[in-house]
Amino acid sequence: MCKRKGYDAGKKVSGIKRHIVVDTNGLPHAIHVTTANVSDRDGAIGMIRECHDSPRGVKKFLCDGGYIGERFACAIEIVHGALVEIAKRNEPHVFEVLPCRWVVERSFGWLDKYRRLWKNCESKIENSLQMLIFVFISITLRRF
Repeated sequence: MCKRKGYDAGKKVSGIKRHIVVDTNGLPHAIHVTTANVSDRDGAIGMIRECHDSPRGVKKFLCDGGYIGERFACAIEIVHGALVEIAKRNEPHVFEVLPCRWVVERSFGWLDKYRRLWKNCESKIENSLQMLIFVFISITLRRF
């Protein structure tokens, strides 16, 4: 069965969600694509469960505020054996560069330079995942 795009009622968007685990250079170790109706936490747990061998040696995952919760932290510890650290702002409506958090945002910024991913032209999740892999390979070859 080919999954199609979903609808996220909280963000009022339809489409897909991309979940990635990157190293400090911004290069991916795990990529997972879900429909938009899957929550961020459930998508991340599914990604780690599916790719649990890929981020080897990881002792701590640095996540943003969308992944707050004891249930999520316990699930990651059970599935991968790593701790979860949440990067949070001290003041809610003030711009602040969070240490190491910008690495993931930079990786998503690299993806936005590719029109096919920026517009999300793919109708199937599997095709979108393959385009993500292709783009990251292209980025890696250009950088090194």
